[in-house]
Amino acid sequence: MIIKKLSLYNFKNHSEKKFEFSPQINCFVGNNGVGKTNILDALHYLSVGKSFLGNTDLNNIRHEENFFTIDAEIMNEDSEDVIKISQPKEAKKIIKKNDKSYDRLADHIGYLPSVMISPYDSNLISDSGESRRRFLDSMISQTDSEYLFDLIQYQKAIQQRNALLKYFAKNRIWDKDSLEIYDDPITRTGTKIFIKRRDFVEKLNPIVQSFYQIISGGMEQVSVIYESHLLENSFEDLLKESLERDRMLTYTSKGIHKDDLLFEMDSVLIKKIGSQGQQKSFLISLKLAQMSLVKELTKKTPILLLDDIFDKLDDNRVSQLIELVNQENFGQIFITDTHRERTENVVKKINEESIIFEL
Repeated sequence: MIIKKLSLYNFKNHSEKKFEFSPQINCFVGNNGVGKTNILDALHYLSVGKSFLGNTDLNNIRHEENFFTIDAEIMNEDSEDVIKISQPKEAKKIIKKNDKSYDRLADHIGYLPSVMISPYDSNLISDSGESRRRFLDSMISQTDSEYLFDLIQYQKAIQQRNALLKYFAKNRIWDKDSLEIYDDPITRTGTKIFIKRRDFVEKLNPIVQSFYQIISGGMEQVSVIYESHLLENSFEDLLKESLERDRMLTYTSKGIHKDDLLFEMDSVLIKKIGSQGQQKSFLISLKLAQMSLVKELTKKTPILLLDDIFDKLDDNRVSQLIELVNQENFGQIFITDTHRERTENVVKKINEESIIFEL
């Protein structure tokens, strides 16, 4: 998949920007604050329909404007498509492919797979399990068209069950039969999600380990471990066993919405013992493994978005990353940096056609 052209209108700090890209390497160079990361975020929108920074769609409309649009011409193996994302201030977001709106976002996810490597990745190690679940869900959604749909259905059922639990507590009533209405949709979709998460992490872990050894050259062993209540119990049993606890807490205390990924080094959480350099090496390994696995499962080469990472990595890790990019044939690459000379030196090491855009 190759993004040939990109047009932005009223997106974040860009009133209007147009680009024609190289099919290989594209670099955005400029001082902090000129909107380099915002361009990568627009490319991320094309892939998954939302910001990688976690901003709401309305917050991405340029100040004092009433809408934003992102247009792109994308070339795949046998055709060219036009993807358009528009967000008016007073209406819902619309994503179109060749002038036809998608009925649901899940139908678009996976069309243009992408992987982002940015300074914000450190949050995956330091934040709560919620950020790691989002990361896992994002990876799987790009490889499985039904996964996101199942996830939305599961979350809706959990929200409804929780609302009912709160209603019972507020009104000092209890109706077990009414609550059990949600058992079937929760267990059915939740079990499907659990199986897909477990299988995906089993495939991901050895790839992360392999990349980590190349990037770090270290003797330590890293692991990505999937943690879930369903590893030891069926969903039906979980709901039955936690019923009284859920009644007291007024929310559903167990299920795949509590899943987590454990990032370990020598069997200890990496956030506890890993140096800053080891953590950076692990995160890059994780993202490259994501790219490799998405490519394997979808038969599509994801676009690679590298945001300001050359400011955050030492020369050795930059060299290892560039070498891997060369070896793995990662497809179209987009890079942001604050120093043109450094960018030119990095690009020279990758034997591909490149364009540098100064902002």
